[in-house]
Amino acid sequence: DCLNISRHKVQLAIANEWVSVNSQSIKSNYKVQPKDAIIAHIPIATEAATLMPEAIPLDIVYEDDHLLVVHKPAQMVVHPDTTHQTGTLVHALVHRYKNLPLKDDMPTRPGLVHRIDKDTSGLLVVAKTAESLAHLSRQFYNHTVKRIYYALVWGTPENGSGTIDLNIGKRPYHQKIVACPDGKKAITHYQVIKPLHQVALVACRLETGRTHQIRVHMQQIGHPLFGDPKYGGDVIVKGQRYASYKAFIRNCFKLMPYQPLHAAVLGFNHPVTGAPLSFEAPLPENFVKLIEKWEKYNTARMDHVAQDKAFDQTSLSLFQ
Repeated sequence: DCLNISRHKVQLAIANEWVSVNSQSIKSNYKVQPKDAIIAHIPIATEAATLMPEAIPLDIVYEDDHLLVVHKPAQMVVHPDTTHQTGTLVHALVHRYKNLPLKDDMPTRPGLVHRIDKDTSGLLVVAKTAESLAHLSRQFYNHTVKRIYYALVWGTPENGSGTIDLNIGKRPYHQKIVACPDGKKAITHYQVIKPLHQVALVACRLETGRTHQIRVHMQQIGHPLFGDPKYGGDVIVKGQRYASYKAFIRNCFKLMPYQPLHAAVLGFNHPVTGAPLSFEAPLPENFVKLIEKWEKYNTARMDHVAQDKAFDQTSLSLFQ
């Protein structure tokens, strides 16, 4: 009570396995026993006074008096949470800008209209005024914002393009987002840009913008993002388990030890002038190198196949 912790926060903590009894995770129906050792890690909202500005460089793609568009690098968290209290995009924003409007009156989300995962790179729009925040948020709510992501997935989706319409949501006691009928509406349109034999570069256009939407949707159709540790992409999904192939995959994972997902295109109407704006961010260097690595691997593989065919034809000729 002294921390003003609500029942909902306690339930959320249990669902996320932040509460343990005798060093074991428990469910909400657990009956407390005498001498139980209970440890709870319950997040407390960070006060505005503790959100210290940090001089972190920002890659600003566009800026005016009403908004800015930022190119966020992978491995940067957008706003503080229980495990990331410093070094976030928000800390960089409050160092550079004063009096940014608060998203949902939350002191840890100044100017934020939307967000992307820590390990996802790409474009974010940030509002500099309350009017812009409200207008841009409405565009996201109405799904009129253009968002295109590039992803490297295992395998090549059939037909080259398609639409995934699967509700997704978070289940209690589950650390991942899952497809579920009673989840939130989620629609992803995808198109294969470059097939690379065992993997493919895919463009995904979001019609809705749910947490982990692309990662969950691609997993559900059997093409998880390459190297994605949360949704089944950090193991060999396609290809033979030869030692040389395993070594190649390990080197690929080292090059990009998180999901290759990049918010490449962001388009919306200016909140004041109404003019359509569209921005595009190039793929990160390690993403480009990962694609090049697969291209070289496939070139070498095709050369090897061609040599094998030539050998087979020569061998057959000996018996004619």
